[in-house]
Amino acid sequence: MTQHTVLVINSGSSSIKYQLVDPEAGTSLASGLVERIGEETSHLEHKYGEKVVEIDGPIADHGAGLRKVLELFAKVGPNLSEAGIVAVGHRVVQGGKYFSGPAIIDEKVEQKIRDLCPLGPLHNPAHLKGIEVARELMDVPHVAVFDTAFFQGLPDESATYALNREVAEKYEIRRYGAHGTSHQFVSGAAAKFLGRDDLKQIVLHLGNGASVSAVVNGHAVDTSMGLTPLEGLVMGSRTGDIDPAAVFHLHRQAGMSIDEIDDLFNKKSGLRGLTGDNDMREVQRRAAEGDETCILALAVYNHRLLKYVGAYTAVMGGLDAITFTAGAGENDSDMRRELCERLAFMGVKLDLEKNAVRSKEPREISTPDSSIRVLVIPTNEELAIAQQAMTLL
Repeated sequence: MTQHTVLVINSGSSSIKYQLVDPEAGTSLASGLVERIGEETSHLEHKYGEKVVEIDGPIADHGAGLRKVLELFAKVGPNLSEAGIVAVGHRVVQGGKYFSGPAIIDEKVEQKIRDLCPLGPLHNPAHLKGIEVARELMDVPHVAVFDTAFFQGLPDESATYALNREVAEKYEIRRYGAHGTSHQFVSGAAAKFLGRDDLKQIVLHLGNGASVSAVVNGHAVDTSMGLTPLEGLVMGSRTGDIDPAAVFHLHRQAGMSIDEIDDLFNKKSGLRGLTGDNDMREVQRRAAEGDETCILALAVYNHRLLKYVGAYTAVMGGLDAITFTAGAGENDSDMRRELCERLAFMGVKLDLEKNAVRSKEPREISTPDSSIRVLVIPTNEELAIAQQAMTLL
């Protein structure tokens, strides 16, 4: 049987993360990262099997970076044509109200992604750079997979802000959500793991960026990220939920510009703003040593998590399963334990031995008599993007 592969590209403002995926086998054949694009000390790392090639030196722009990547595929492997590449899948954060699923990229789709840059100013411009150079260099179908697509069908009462209707409609302000590719993949994997398609489940995607979704029968009914990925949980460097009047206050009283406040809320807040560190592991280490700022930061982080679990249980009218995923969700047994202990009143019972196990496999960490199943399911956004791309070919 002929192998079909998809090159998945996640283009950032100064980086290109990539992975060659066999979507049918669910395996990664090669992966790599180009970072610090445009700086004097750019870095490229390409992994293929046991081979790891690293290159340091200036990479002027995304075009130069992707050319280097294609050279490494040719020299180090695997050769893309021999590996059966049939498409390039691009992660795009903001698809607005226009994309409820993946889309083959043509001039119209590329222009629509460009039109949506005001709604995704931190992400969409970078994705466009990757799309433009990849389409120029690789003559295969290119598919956009949108972080917002899974949440396109949110109920109106969840998606709508109580903002002046005319203003909201004119400037397309609503809850779009983010991390949708991960939430869709993980909620589907949880349903498969439990052998049920009628679940009321909460998915906790907890990484440097963090979000939570409420999913009923495979359909999202609520999510914590909103117009942008700023809303919701406490994150590595983002505030999450905050009174919007904080913006007015900082502008009037501190003389801060809108761009300065944007930078403060997105890049200098969250765990980093509270402790000086955005790595949860370091915050926990310092808290264990008695650092009061870190103890408070973890309390704030866990309090926000607890609020969302309680709220989404009420929204769904019950709860069958809680699933942890992403960096901290998959690896932080202490955080999982603390949240589940506070949910004991709902009948959540954690198996402490199972919770302590580190594994790359989907697993259940609740006890047999827990009224709510608790799972850990590793996310795989690259595989999800590749599989979604294949549905259009």
